[in-house]
Amino acid sequence: MVDSRRKLPQAQGDLFSGGRPRTGPERIVSVSELTGELKGLIEGRFARVSVRGEISNFRGAAGSGHLYFTLKDDGACLSAVLFAREASRLRFGLKDGLAVIARGRVSLYEPRGQYQLICEALEPEGAGALALAFEQLKQKLAREGLFDPARKRKLPYLPRRIGLVTSASGAAIIDFLRVLHERFPIPVLVAPARVQGEGAAAEIAEGVRRLGASGLVDVVVVTRGGGSIEDLWAFNEEKVARAIAACPVPVVSAVGHEVDFTIGDFVADRRCATPTDAAKTLAPVREELLRALDKHRRHLRELALRQISSRRERLQHRAARLPDPRRAIAHQRLALDECADRCRDALLSSTTARRARLRALEERLAREHPRARLLRLTRSLTGLEQGLREAMAQEQGEGRERLYELQRRLFSRQPSGAIAQQRHRLASLRERADKATARRVGEERVRLSRAAAALQSLSPLAVLARGYSIAFVEGGNVLKSAGEAPVGTRISLLLPDRSELEAEVKEGRPRRE
Repeated sequence: MVDSRRKLPQAQGDLFSGGRPRTGPERIVSVSELTGELKGLIEGRFARVSVRGEISNFRGAAGSGHLYFTLKDDGACLSAVLFAREASRLRFGLKDGLAVIARGRVSLYEPRGQYQLICEALEPEGAGALALAFEQLKQKLAREGLFDPARKRKLPYLPRRIGLVTSASGAAIIDFLRVLHERFPIPVLVAPARVQGEGAAAEIAEGVRRLGASGLVDVVVVTRGGGSIEDLWAFNEEKVARAIAACPVPVVSAVGHEVDFTIGDFVADRRCATPTDAAKTLAPVREELLRALDKHRRHLRELALRQISSRRERLQHRAARLPDPRRAIAHQRLALDECADRCRDALLSSTTARRARLRALEERLAREHPRARLLRLTRSLTGLEQGLREAMAQEQGEGRERLYELQRRLFSRQPSGAIAQQRHRLASLRERADKATARRVGEERVRLSRAAAALQSLSPLAVLARGYSIAFVEGGNVLKSAGEAPVGTRISLLLPDRSELEAEVKEGRPRRE
């Protein structure tokens, strides 16, 4: 194994002089030239290395499938990358703190002037005391015959009911039921149990015993999602293994991921890689199609392998005369990831600005909404009506006061001629008051009619009365274009008689000019 921290044999001052001291003028180079020289030296010197270290700063590039992390030990750290093609072949998941052996080559990423390890393969290193306990219990139960293939029972082709032992709040039960019911609606009887931590093994074993003794299920599935060896240890305990072996109906173990193996997997009648795989195994409705597809896949794979082998030979002949393209591809991949990060940041910034502008427009639209304008006009009309009532009351009060004053003067004088004259005058004043009141009421009614007509012209109901309707999306917002209501959107239609209809968008077409 080559240590990636080993220094280059030449000093920096001898980089361009082949190791000999410079005697002539000093050579000045650009950053790109210096980086290119260093790239050639590093990649030529470390074309194949194996590095042991602990993973930290692990992250995956969204969309590309590449995995980025740092390998570290007590004295140093090294940036590393595992590209999507190699990452797809991993049989275990990466996480911070995992000790691994990485095999690959050292490369220098020129835009950043940073060297890193381009990994081609990763292997986990060591398992510890839990692995030793696992192997000891495995050997003990194997000697007792619990792993004997002869005792494995055949799973029912189509179970009438399935028993499920798992956590009621985990993702495994959701994945299992979803896939199972998509393939075939088989009833499931769940025995909830903790799947990790102290006491989890006892609950799992009790759930297997209860379902097996109930006589209500044809097969029992013991499952949970993936995790570390500590998280899965409840399924490695002896009580769980013996409960599975003693179950009167076949037992399927679907614990963790494909690379996770537990003692329960070896004892069970069938081991499935994941909860989803268990659901597919127990609901073989499309088994013939899957078998045919698998046959075609193998046939195509054989043809592809033959063709790949033939082209690989031609490629090897040509590759001998060409430089290694993997370095250029690696450089382009890193540049593509960096460009994707910049695009994602720019899109997030643009989205934030557009959302702020949309909120401002919504607030402005709310202020200018016909309902708000209708409310303001209604309040103005109410004020005019109140002023009219007050003016009429004031004028009637003044007329009554003048009438009372004339009556007082008439009673004080008492001549019959003056009485007749004043009565005539009073009748004239009363007639004038009635006419003035009628005229004032008519004017105010005209103003009220005009205000009501203006209000009616601004009302959305007037538009509806002409045969139109208004569409609202969820939340009460008015639908303005087909782009705001994709297929499947629920909308409400307000009709001219003020009734409403609920509808669902089946198709959207752009406006024709």
